[in-house]
Amino acid sequence: MHAKPSGKSNHDNPDHARDVREQAIVLTHVLALDPDRQTILALARSLDAEPHDFKRPDGVERAIRDLTCIGLLEISSGQVHPTAAARRFLEIVECGV
Repeated sequence: MHAKPSGKSNHDNPDHARDVREQAIVLTHVLALDPDRQTILALARSLDAEPHDFKRPDGVERAIRDLTCIGLLEISSGQVHPTAAARRFLEIVECGV
């Protein structure tokens, strides 16, 4: 049996919009730090300076998890860093394409 489409996309979902916004904040921050690396806790603390950006206490951790799952962030030796794909995307965006 197939589920009927609801006619709504993820873009209409406020939770999805919040998740994407939080991911954008985290990814932008990590790319700005590159090549320096921080632990998840240090990132959460540095991004907590703007509490209105994250509506949930675990927003940073969730964003890091989601970005890691899709291949834009990596965690090694307890430190978060952007993947080659994330760095390349930044290059593309900065070229004004």
